[in-house]
Amino acid sequence: MNDRIPIPRDPANDYTAEMAQQRREFVTGRTGTSLQHVGSFTVDPAQVAGNIENYLGVAQVPIGLAGPLRINGEQASGDFYIPLATTEGTLVASYSRGMRLLSESGGVTVTVVKRSMQRAPVFEFASAREARDFGQWLIDHFDAIRAAAAATTRIGKLTDIEQYAVGNLLYTRCNYTTGDAAGQNMTGKATLAACEWIKAQHPLHPSYILSGSIDTDKKHSTINTLRTRGRRVIAEVTIRNETLQRLMRVEAKTLLRSRQISQAGSFMAGSANNGPHAANGIAAMFIATGQDVANVAESHAGITYAQLLENGDYYWSVTLPSLIVASYGGGTGLGTQRECLEMLGCYGAGKADRLAEIVAAVVLAGDVSLGSAVLAGDWVSSHDKLGRNRP
Repeated sequence: MNDRIPIPRDPANDYTAEMAQQRREFVTGRTGTSLQHVGSFTVDPAQVAGNIENYLGVAQVPIGLAGPLRINGEQASGDFYIPLATTEGTLVASYSRGMRLLSESGGVTVTVVKRSMQRAPVFEFASAREARDFGQWLIDHFDAIRAAAAATTRIGKLTDIEQYAVGNLLYTRCNYTTGDAAGQNMTGKATLAACEWIKAQHPLHPSYILSGSIDTDKKHSTINTLRTRGRRVIAEVTIRNETLQRLMRVEAKTLLRSRQISQAGSFMAGSANNGPHAANGIAAMFIATGQDVANVAESHAGITYAQLLENGDYYWSVTLPSLIVASYGGGTGLGTQRECLEMLGCYGAGKADRLAEIVAAVVLAGDVSLGSAVLAGDWVSSHDKLGRNRP
């Protein structure tokens, strides 16, 4: 393309206010669009190196405050005020309503039951028997493979290697714990080192592709629902029927009937989540706290399970089998994102489980609120009242 006009860059130091200004002027010159708002920011351009390329400004997303939400977690315990970054009117109000109900019911109990991040290389052989025998070789040499992976990271630890044979291929799924980082890049680097060791040491020197796609990075999958990706977190609450009627104008037995109906609908649609709208709260928290927002694709998957208790109260739980969060690294250290994490006591080392507990509790609050609003007739009217900014 002889007529290609490249975006301005400075190979020596591209993360400066001057280069950001040059790129905004470049856009204005090419499109006529003023970037007044994009160019109004408090971020030091030097801080975004490693987060973005061709930096020219920021996307300002409104942040609302929901809560308080009482959480009874192993890491997060107490009343929390939740920052939610969104442009969807009614969302913050709805989540706050659900948080009030859960808090008046004694709070949300949250449990992290598993941690696992994957890279999933596939190895190629001449026959299925060679692939099968290679699987046994992996088992026999696991300690050495784990050592090769560990040489690339202080934090990541290879815990096991799953095997799935297809034809003359052996798909593997290398599972790691990754501390307080989300860990996709960490596990990729560690698995590459492990695969190179395997290729050098195995008698057949098998060729491989670093991802055979059963790690399902940035995609929902059934294997993640069953085997976990990120953190598997369960949020649960028992809601008194009297509290439901007083705050939501819904009875517990009505909720159960609705759950049975929506369960069938979710099954028929092949939905990744049989609850109302986990992605709303997760995305709003991810944007506010500097998470990789594309991980909503995996993180929003969920399993709602409920019981109508003998005394008429309602047990409601949501299990998030692939919640991917980080309290360190990535976008968590940027200005507004770090402040939102600090609001929650979730910035820095040792805080990722705490953040996962809070996110799961928020999801449950949002699901309770929307599920009740649909039954009480508040769904459309509340959006008409709060979700319209047109004259």
